[in-house]
Amino acid sequence: MPVPIRQNVRIGTHLLKQRLKGRRYYPFIVEIEPLFTCNLSCPGCGKIQHPTEILRKRLSVQDVVGAVEESGTPMVSIAGGEPLLHPDIAEIVEALVKRKVYVYLCTNAVLLERRLQKFTPSQFFSFVVHVDGLGERHDQAVDREGVFDTAVAAIRAAKAAGFRVTTNSTFFNTDSPKTVRDLLDFLNDDLGVDAMMISPAYAYEKAPDQEHFLPVEQTREMFREAFAGRRKRWRLNHSPLFLDFLEGKADFECTPWGIPSYSVLGWQRPCYLMGDGYASSYKELVETTDWSKYGRGKDPRCDNCMAHCGYEPSAVLATMGSLRESLRALVNTH
Repeated sequence: MPVPIRQNVRIGTHLLKQRLKGRRYYPFIVEIEPLFTCNLSCPGCGKIQHPTEILRKRLSVQDVVGAVEESGTPMVSIAGGEPLLHPDIAEIVEALVKRKVYVYLCTNAVLLERRLQKFTPSQFFSFVVHVDGLGERHDQAVDREGVFDTAVAAIRAAKAAGFRVTTNSTFFNTDSPKTVRDLLDFLNDDLGVDAMMISPAYAYEKAPDQEHFLPVEQTREMFREAFAGRRKRWRLNHSPLFLDFLEGKADFECTPWGIPSYSVLGWQRPCYLMGDGYASSYKELVETTDWSKYGRGKDPRCDNCMAHCGYEPSAVLATMGSLRESLRALVNTH
């Protein structure tokens, strides 16, 4: 199954408690960027475009633990930059796992096989390897030859060592329904990863490449054709309603507060894709950000965004509000 039942129950219980307490804003998951430094220069990402003095900064173990405890999140996604470059990344993971926080460690996998011995397999921990295409397509996406083969070898090694491995794939306007299907078939069947996450590319404002991001209608058309007759056979780590959203069968408003982002600069407004300033605390973030300004039809920067950071929480909220959708999500868990 894509996500263990125990994890789904834990997250569902967390979300239900927030609603019963009458809280308007609460985290589904917190994205933590302990550094912006990376060992790749992907044209679709702008993190390494920060000034040198920012690239030299690192979150400490206590910084991360403090952010998790303040927000009350049961799950974190550790991104970057490349987290495996952080000297204390294993200690950060260990501290969170000790607190029974579910940890997804995102990596380009260049260093993964060499760093495996620093980590311990756990039901609370999963590596998330970015794979944006097969072979040459992935190497073009990360602007370095041979990275696809390195990532595949690292995934096999991590699985053999007993780790859960999820993949995260971003699709651009150079993709087609066939390239989507071919990649997901390979990850699902040949590599046997535990789960897969997918997202249409968003025009991150600092990204060097601003030409290959998907507009909404092209996104819907591509995923509608790619998913035809295949959605249920892939171990996709998304709610059924979010996959409906990608196909254009459902539409939602963005929930930008659902997956807040914490980095060396603080709590980012409104999400990790847009930089409208930073808050020094989670409390300040949720209380001083005008969340109603963001989303398609509200902010021109959001017009072509269908990223899971804003719309997966919306789909989950819609699922929780419908008995039919809740049962559909439960069936798709198994």
